[in-house]
Amino acid sequence: MGKKDSVVAEDLKLQVPGTLGRQLPCRLACWEFTSAHVMLLQAGKRGRLPAPHPPPATGMSNRRKDHLGASSSEPLPVIIIGNGPSGICLSYLLSGYTPYVRPDAIHPHPLLQRKLSEAPGVSIMDQDLDYLSEGLEGRCQSPVALLFDALLRPDTDFGGSVESVLTWRHQKERAIPHLVLGRNPPGGAWHSIEGSMVTLSQGEWMGLPDLHVKDWMCKKRRGLRNSRATAGDIAHYYRDYVIRKGLSHNFVSSATVTAVEWGTPEPSSPGARDPSPFFQVSGFVTAEDQSQQSFSLRAHNVVLATGTSDSPARLGIPGEALPFVHHDLSALEAATQAGTVSPSSDPVLIIGAGLSAADAVLYARHYGVPVIHAFRRPMDDPGLVFNQLPKMLYPEYHKVHQMMREQSILSPSPYEGYRSLPEHQLLLLKEDRQAVFRDPQGLQKVFGVALVLVLIGSHPDLSFLPGAGTDLAVDPDQPLSAKRNPIEVDPFTYQTIHQEGLYAMGPLAGDNFVRFVQGGALAVASSLLRKEARKPP
Repeated sequence: MGKKDSVVAEDLKLQVPGTLGRQLPCRLACWEFTSAHVMLLQAGKRGRLPAPHPPPATGMSNRRKDHLGASSSEPLPVIIIGNGPSGICLSYLLSGYTPYVRPDAIHPHPLLQRKLSEAPGVSIMDQDLDYLSEGLEGRCQSPVALLFDALLRPDTDFGGSVESVLTWRHQKERAIPHLVLGRNPPGGAWHSIEGSMVTLSQGEWMGLPDLHVKDWMCKKRRGLRNSRATAGDIAHYYRDYVIRKGLSHNFVSSATVTAVEWGTPEPSSPGARDPSPFFQVSGFVTAEDQSQQSFSLRAHNVVLATGTSDSPARLGIPGEALPFVHHDLSALEAATQAGTVSPSSDPVLIIGAGLSAADAVLYARHYGVPVIHAFRRPMDDPGLVFNQLPKMLYPEYHKVHQMMREQSILSPSPYEGYRSLPEHQLLLLKEDRQAVFRDPQGLQKVFGVALVLVLIGSHPDLSFLPGAGTDLAVDPDQPLSAKRNPIEVDPFTYQTIHQEGLYAMGPLAGDNFVRFVQGGALAVASSLLRKEARKPP
C-alpha cells in the first residue's frame, strides 16, 4: 500500500489456504464522529479548549476508571489512537523497553556496521536516526522503517537468517506514561478477520520486537503454513504480546474516539506564562452490556495509529448506489449462498486490478459463477501488484494475472466463464442491471450483469479530526489515501508537518507492512523521549 512495493496490503490482505484466494473485509479501528460530542468541544474550535469532563465510572473496570478518570484531570504525555501492531510496538518502546546493539553483533551491511560501532553502549533511540539510516535501501521508502527492519532482520530480503543485532533492556526510568485507545482487543483489526485466513506476508514478518512469531507458535504447539500464519494466530499473538510484555495497563479496549481537538488552554492567572498547546480527545467506551460511557482526556501529544479503514473507495459514477452494486467481497459470498448468482446467472462484474479484485475472481471461479473483470490499467503497467509477488509463494494470484493477460489478447477466451476488459472505464450502471463501458478506442460497450463489485481500495476514516484530517495530507486538495496521499510527516520523527505534537504512523504515514510500521514507532518514541528530556525539572 503506499509506495512502490508496499502496494501489497501485507498485513490485512488474507487468503484461504489452497487454490481459493479469499479476502474478507478488514474492519480496522474506524473512529466515527457523533453529534453527541459536538457540544462538548464547541468552545475549543476557536483555539480554546473547555475544561475536561470526567467520565462516569459506572460499569467500568477499576483499571479503566483509573486511566480515564485520572487522565482527565492532568494531561497525559501521550495518547495513542489505535491498538494494532503500530500502537502495540509504540507502547512497548514507551514503556521503557530500550534497544541496544549487542556487543558481539556484526551487521552484514558494512556501512551500517561501521556507524553502529561508533556509539557502543548508546541506545538506538538516543542516536541520530537520520545518520544511521542514510544509505539503506529496501522495500520501503521510509528511512527509519528500513533502519529498524535492518536491525531486527539483518538479511531477510536475501533469504538469510542472521539474528537481530539488538538486545532489549527494560529501563523503567525511561518510560513515558501513555494510553492506547482501540475499539478491538489489542491487535486491532486482526480480531475482526476470520481466523482461518492465511496472511499474505511471511509469518515472521508479522512479529513485534523481542518475541519471534515462530517461537511463540512453537510454544502454542502451532506451526507456520508455507511460512505464513493464520489471522487467528496473529491476532492471538498480538494480544498475548501485550500481556507478556506487561503493557496491559496502558490499553483501553472497546474505546471509540469521536473527536480530537487542539488549542491553547486559558492561562491559570493574569500574567502567567502561556501554557503549552494540548489536545483534547473525546469518545466513549462500550461496556459488555453495550452501554456507552463517555470520556474526555487531555494530552500533550497524540499519535494516530488507526491504520487503513473499511471506508471503500468509490467510482463516483451514476448508478453506483443501486442495490446490486457493492464494495466488499462479502456481498459476493452472500449472493452465492443465497443463489442470486450461480453458474447459470448473468456474470458478476468485478472492477479493480488489485488483490481484492483477484480474490473476488478466484471466489467466483471456485463456484463456477461467470465473471466480467474490468480495470483501467494496461496489462504491461509495471505498477500492477501481481508483478511484485513471487510466483512460488502466490500461485493463485499469478493465475489471475495470467487470465487477465491472456484473455486480453486471445479470442475466444481460453478460460470459460471469464472475460477481462483491460483499459475499460465504467461510465454508468442502469437499474435494469446494464453496465456501460468506454473501451480504449473510445467506443461504448454494454453488458448485462447480475452483481457488481467495485474493489478499488479504501480510504482512512479520520472524521474525528478537524476537517477529517485532509489538511494534514501531503496534498490537502486530494482525498487522504494510504497509497497515494498519506499524512505528511517528518521522516525521522513522524510528527505531522502541520501540527506540533500530533504524530501519524503506519499506513496513515505511508508504511503498510507490519515489518515496516515498527520503524515509525521507533521514530515517534525517539522524538517523544527527546521532548521529555527537554522539559524543565
